[in-house]
Amino acid sequence: MSLDTKRPSINKTKKKTGFIVKMQLNNNNNRSGHNKRNLFFVFFRNYYRWVIWLFLSLYFFTSYFAGDQSSPSTTTTTSLLSNHLTSSSLPSRALIESSAILKPGGLFSGMKIYVYDLPARFNVDWVTASDRCASHLFAAEVAIHRALLSDSSVRTLDPEEADFFFVPVYVSCNFSTSNGFPSLSHARSLISSAVDFLSDSYPFWNRTRGSDHVFVASHDFGACFHAMEDIAIEEGIPEFMKNSIILQTFGVNYKHPCQEAEHVVIPPYIPPESVQRAIDRAPANGRRDIWAFFRGKMEVNPKNISGRFYSKEVRTAILKKYGGRRRFHLNRHRFAGYRSEVVRSLFCLCPLGWAPWSPRLVESAVLGCVPVVIADGIKLPFSETVRWSEISLTVAEKDVKNLRKILERVAATNLSVIQRNLREPAFKRALLYNVPMMKGDATWHILEALRRKLDRSSRRSSVLSQ
Repeated sequence: MSLDTKRPSINKTKKKTGFIVKMQLNNNNNRSGHNKRNLFFVFFRNYYRWVIWLFLSLYFFTSYFAGDQSSPSTTTTTSLLSNHLTSSSLPSRALIESSAILKPGGLFSGMKIYVYDLPARFNVDWVTASDRCASHLFAAEVAIHRALLSDSSVRTLDPEEADFFFVPVYVSCNFSTSNGFPSLSHARSLISSAVDFLSDSYPFWNRTRGSDHVFVASHDFGACFHAMEDIAIEEGIPEFMKNSIILQTFGVNYKHPCQEAEHVVIPPYIPPESVQRAIDRAPANGRRDIWAFFRGKMEVNPKNISGRFYSKEVRTAILKKYGGRRRFHLNRHRFAGYRSEVVRSLFCLCPLGWAPWSPRLVESAVLGCVPVVIADGIKLPFSETVRWSEISLTVAEKDVKNLRKILERVAATNLSVIQRNLREPAFKRALLYNVPMMKGDATWHILEALRRKLDRSSRRSSVLSQ
């Protein structure tokens, strides 16, 4: 009872005390809130510019990092593109499926080429004298000239607006030798005469000492103009050509006197119409009944010529090891229907001759036969854009003794991938010359290679210096 009577007085006291405390706290809060608002307005009035700058800086800072984050799909695409462009990082021997052609960017960056109108004795007269001049394996000099004359998008008739100057001299049409191959004994004097003519008739050669001038040397050892390597090395490239750009079928991946000039490695000439005829006459079922094929010069007892043997005896080794074998179709004699055999073959052997390259590289590839390149250190045509590792095989010269095992291993693993890559129209087009030029053909790739050398253009250099 006594506890109950005391509780109200205790509660009442606590309640009144609490009320007084609460009122004092509220009163203090009102005063401090008023002071804080005054301080805020004073601060804002004095420092509002800094506040705005701070918020804007934070906004742009966060926006930059938010925008810099690529989406997963974009990152994947960029990675694929990077892998696509760096062919050296790709597995060799066509172990992955992808396009065999890298697509160069832009249409030659507005590049212009002036084609000299030389007297007929330097070009046309040679074609008139022999039809072979425009159709044999060295005829790239004729095909490129004709393609440039027919292309209005790159050719200019005004030499003052030209980036490059094409010098059309045909040196591969002197069919005076007993074996039917052209003699190159006149090449140096013929080109030297053409340069003298240009120096006397135009100001452009003298202006740059020929650094923006383009020649074709579609011979065994390029502008060294000889079929024997030791003599070609001894004579070297003519001094008057060393400052120019040379389009040549010869190319190696090591230092060599016959490529000591700015150059582009180009494919040998194969008439497109002959390729099409072979394709038209191919078996309707597409069957390739020849496993490994080679037709051409193979010496049983190679001759020692100045300490050198033809093909470094590689062809002889192939003949001795695999001649007469059921799966190897090897023949030493010429045959007019040679390409009809290529189109029926699975593997086409492309061993070196006197020079590392041969027309078989192009013939086999465009006719769907897997090129088996046997030439140590060879640099293949348009290697910057054509991924040869995906459409051909490379066998070291010392490994020809194991050739059958190597081909069997490929046939059992990734042959179908290589064949699928070979069927790409873009690849075939890149190795053939057309008149008029077609987008993506051999001349088109030559122009793309020249585009990458526009730093040699005297016209552009003079514009930049102004």
